Amino acid sequence: MTAILSDYTFQVVAAGTVLLGITSGVTGSFAILRRESLIGDGLSHAAFPGVVLAFMLIGMKELGVLLSGAAVAAVVAMALVMISTRYTKLRFDAALATVLAAFFGLGMMLLTYVQRGNNPAQAGLAKFIFGQAATMLARDVYLMAAIAVLILLVEWCFWKELKIVAFDPDFARSLQLPVGKIEVVYGAVLVATVIIGLQSVGAILMSSLLIAPAVAARQWTDKLGVMVLAAGAMGGAACFCGTWWSAVVGKMPTGPAIVVIASVFVGVSLLAAPNRGIIRRWLRLRKQRRTRRKEAQDVGLQ
Repeated sequence: MTAILSDYTFQVVAAGTVLLGITSGVTGSFAILRRESLIGDGLSHAAFPGVVLAFMLIGMKELGVLLSGAAVAAVVAMALVMISTRYTKLRFDAALATVLAAFFGLGMMLLTYVQRGNNPAQAGLAKFIFGQAATMLARDVYLMAAIAVLILLVEWCFWKELKIVAFDPDFARSLQLPVGKIEVVYGAVLVATVIIGLQSVGAILMSSLLIAPAVAARQWTDKLGVMVLAAGAMGGAACFCGTWWSAVVGKMPTGPAIVVIASVFVGVSLLAAPNRGIIRRWLRLRKQRRTRRKEAQDVGLQ
């Protein structure tokens, strides 16, 4: 345990994944409240062709450029979803699924084209599908830290507006709040959160890390502030435990290990949460049945 914690590579990877987990938990809380749990899945899949296109333009794997390409692709995908739901009769989930499949299919086609080329630098691009946290360098962590701090700062500055729009956008409009601009802010932080997770967790699993900590935290509280803090803490803890687990077990991928730990947090929360947990609800129902049975017996004796 001590040897692993003191290892420089582990420290770099753990720092990057913990930052990602905290940011994902906080941002995912708003997605849960808005009932847009699948938006992270759509954006992460849609970002993949942007990674490949950015590589095709510069011919090298420069993380900042690749993530910029992913961000552009994700923004275009989100814009297409919003336009489809606003100007057609498509439901949000149908539009999201269509865009998700189209963009990810495009990304796989571009990846196949690049892999058939003569550029040896293309090796490793496929890792953005499932993630490869072990390849993170210190400069990558610095970039992730800068983006994560910016995301959290924006969410703190727009806390009241994001909260009102998430719960009741019609009420927000009645208060003369610029709902459209707040939606843009929400979309920007969501895209940025998804983008910084592509290298660590990958396009396939990023949606789980975005949603699972928020789902787990929601079971323990009815207060948004507490939920956001708990989701950030659970996301960071899941990333640290998953990174440590993958370091202990040889050749275990970090991204899937993180998602498994986050899923365990969700399972425990669904079972053991004091108010919403399955066990608590079962005990409450059992107590109610006993009370009714006793009352029925008392009435029979009378």
